[in-house]
Amino acid sequence: MLNRLAPPPTRPLGRVDLPTAEVSQLANGARLHVLLHDAQPVIRLQVVLPAGRWYDTAPGTSLLAARAILEGTPTRTARQIAEQVAFYGASLECEQGFDRATLTLFCLSRHFSQLLPLVQDILLNASYPAFEIEQIKTRTIQNIKVERQKTSYRAVERFSQNLYGPTHPYGSAFNESTFQQLSAEAVQAFHQQAYNLTQAEIFLCGDVSPTQISELADALGTASNDTSPLSSNATITPGPSLDHVTVAESLQASLRLGRLWPNAQYSETHRLQVLVKVLGGYFGSRLMKNIREDKGLTYGIYASISHREHASSLIIGSDVNASNASVAVAEIHKEMARLQEEPIPTDELETVRNYILGKFLNELGTIFEQTDKYRSTVLLGLPTDFYTRFLTEVESVNSEQLLNLAQEYLSPSSLTEVIAGPQL
Repeated sequence: MLNRLAPPPTRPLGRVDLPTAEVSQLANGARLHVLLHDAQPVIRLQVVLPAGRWYDTAPGTSLLAARAILEGTPTRTARQIAEQVAFYGASLECEQGFDRATLTLFCLSRHFSQLLPLVQDILLNASYPAFEIEQIKTRTIQNIKVERQKTSYRAVERFSQNLYGPTHPYGSAFNESTFQQLSAEAVQAFHQQAYNLTQAEIFLCGDVSPTQISELADALGTASNDTSPLSSNATITPGPSLDHVTVAESLQASLRLGRLWPNAQYSETHRLQVLVKVLGGYFGSRLMKNIREDKGLTYGIYASISHREHASSLIIGSDVNASNASVAVAEIHKEMARLQEEPIPTDELETVRNYILGKFLNELGTIFEQTDKYRSTVLLGLPTDFYTRFLTEVESVNSEQLLNLAQEYLSPSSLTEVIAGPQL
């Protein structure tokens, strides 16, 4: 008879091979990464450009450029663009990140050739009509006003500002008046420099034919741009390590605690991932057991590592009843101190190890997810064996190694802490 109280046995993960990308340099200097997989007749094209917040010529320019890029070209209106995408059952969007902007096309393989000229036109000729720019500015400002009524938004905003500095691209807060003053001409000028295809990393994956690769190379690999690419040299200037953001009449408080963290290229980065998972990276983590299960202070709490191209950070976050904020912070400190003082028990470490490896496998279910892993190694400048070493080091890490890492990186005194909630 099956004993449902006993968990199923686990097995070693063995070897995991990510698909190999075919990398080529196009005539204009852009790099094309192709990952082939014909299980389903779909294609994803991502054009990744140095056009994120890091490269803002004025605060908010990169955000507006990404949000308005589909609003028209000299030969297509915003409606015509939307209708063409819809006609082919495709998806086309542009996302601004901290470091890069990414234009993403999803479509059936048989429609790729028909949609490629549209992608080319948008990337090369986005016109940024003044009327649409004004509408997007109004909607964005309204949305930010709504978000700023939430303690979680205010906590993240202030935490980032204190961790990196108020003028750093990763830490600067949205400024309504500055954003409102941005002109269509300024956005167009930013597009000319930042959406420079000579600087692009192009990722094409799915059921792709040699003919389609050639068409892509012709469409995006020959266009050149005489403008100089943008650059930025930001300096981290941390703010207060303890801070409170008053959100009047709020019944809850949002906590954000963290610190600057070694980048993804650091030799101990994989073992640090295991350490943070033990602390707060999954539902059975120590923070969840203590602050949610034992104390009942929150529905959820997490600890995670964020790797960006120019800095990395550890962040711990939770929402609690305002009267319990100081208690929750004290318990976070307590769990960090425990990891510095006591080796992680073997059974707990085995559970975390199995969770990490299982989640990793689950994140490789489609060619798109596999390409996401590959893309991160390219954009963060990681070695080609990064994920092979990840598996090896997660499987071999021991409690003594994690204890030493906790003593170096999990000191409560090193944290930047923000509480957003009612007046204390």
